[in-house]
Amino acid sequence: MIAGGGTAGWVAAAALVKQLGKLLKVVLVESEQIGTVGVGEATIPPMRTFHSLLGIDEQEFMRATEAVFKLGILFKNWGQVGDEYIHPFGSTGQGSYLADFQHFWLRGKSKGVNAEFGAYSLEVQAAKANKFATSKTGSINYAYHLDATRYAQYLRQFSEKLGVRRVEGKIQHVSQHPGGEIKALHLESGEVVDGDLFIDCTGFAGLLIDKTLKTPFEEWSHWLPCNSAIAVQTESVEPVRPYVTCTAHHAGWQWHIPLQHRVGNGNVFCDKFMSDDQAIQHLLDNVQGKVLTNPRVIKYKTGRRKVFWNKNCVALGLSSGFVEPLESTSIYTFMIGIVRLMKFFPFHGVTQSLVDEYNSQSIAELENIRDFIILHYHVTDREDSEFWRYCKYMDVPDSLSHRLALFRENAFAYQGDGELFRRDSWLHCMLGQGMMPEHYHMMFHTMPDEELVGHLAKIRNTISEVVGKLPSHQEFVEHYCKSQR
Repeated sequence: MIAGGGTAGWVAAAALVKQLGKLLKVVLVESEQIGTVGVGEATIPPMRTFHSLLGIDEQEFMRATEAVFKLGILFKNWGQVGDEYIHPFGSTGQGSYLADFQHFWLRGKSKGVNAEFGAYSLEVQAAKANKFATSKTGSINYAYHLDATRYAQYLRQFSEKLGVRRVEGKIQHVSQHPGGEIKALHLESGEVVDGDLFIDCTGFAGLLIDKTLKTPFEEWSHWLPCNSAIAVQTESVEPVRPYVTCTAHHAGWQWHIPLQHRVGNGNVFCDKFMSDDQAIQHLLDNVQGKVLTNPRVIKYKTGRRKVFWNKNCVALGLSSGFVEPLESTSIYTFMIGIVRLMKFFPFHGVTQSLVDEYNSQSIAELENIRDFIILHYHVTDREDSEFWRYCKYMDVPDSLSHRLALFRENAFAYQGDGELFRRDSWLHCMLGQGMMPEHYHMMFHTMPDEELVGHLAKIRNTISEVVGKLPSHQEFVEHYCKSQR
């Protein structure tokens, strides 16, 4: 039983019916009366793996959702006002067995090679040139910008063709077994829909995991103070870019996500430092093109459930917790959550060992994402507003403090087992926001200066040659996946 539709609900339904449809009866209950958040329009590369698991055709999916390609995120004004850098997908440079590329780059910098770190990233240079093309060799790593509402519709059609039963109705009451397990969903129409395992995709409402099972919530607002967002859509007025733009302001930041036929815009802010009316005006003053929708206010609380799987209920998506949209992780958490559930599926009944392992892995992953998001706010030289002074000097989780110390003192970065964000992601964001290491690995001191400088130049030149042969992103989209609308 899947309670709730939207992207999370239909991601769950599509995965379950495609992979386990011969073993399960999958039913989804949703109400057309209830809107969805629907602003998760930027994604990250693991979506491609999920689509491969489902056998989804990329061109068909992109046409249906008016999608374009995403090579990374352009951050403006995060380290200091006027600064900018790109956090790309893909690897950067080429290191050695003993020392990663950032040590090589730092050694080159000491010898007068002042090319920025992003000069050694194919994705950064392609993004700056507004160029893109897929490759059978997979040399470019990418994700998508998409229309989230159309994506949910696409997955609904996909799921229903494979046998998912959709029940229209608003949940009025949830009944439980004597032991507390969920028994059935009682709809306003009078229909009763029972099940064995329930997946809560009811968003921030958390009708099952929260309202019914009273699962505690751990709040993270002391680390991630933004608690509000304004969303609005505008007409496209320029060739579509292969990246998201996140521009920091005095009380938060603004997103710009181009699609084939429009642009998604939003203002994420802390309502202690900016009112809703001020946030709406700030957003409208900083968008391009005709405004297509009325500004929509979204209130949220950052944090997570103490457990994601409680009794016979698994919380998926916003019902399980929320970090914030800065690194486009929301749809990913839906996908990895349902894939993890399929791996630990309770075919023989819910057992505590399954529940504990699912919760342990889910919590560790979300906390790693949390730390990466906190990094963007905390590693800054901005002190021009009360909001940024708070972020710069706030205490951060020990896990993040350790990572920052490793990099600040010795230029060391790493990706732990099962972590979403790669070493290169941490490097681009720490360096991009002004954190320069005090020391680095000495092994490149054994390399002759001429050889070192030449090798760095070769990497940059190779990337430049590849980018020079790529078509424009706009041209490639029109050729590859142009929407019929």
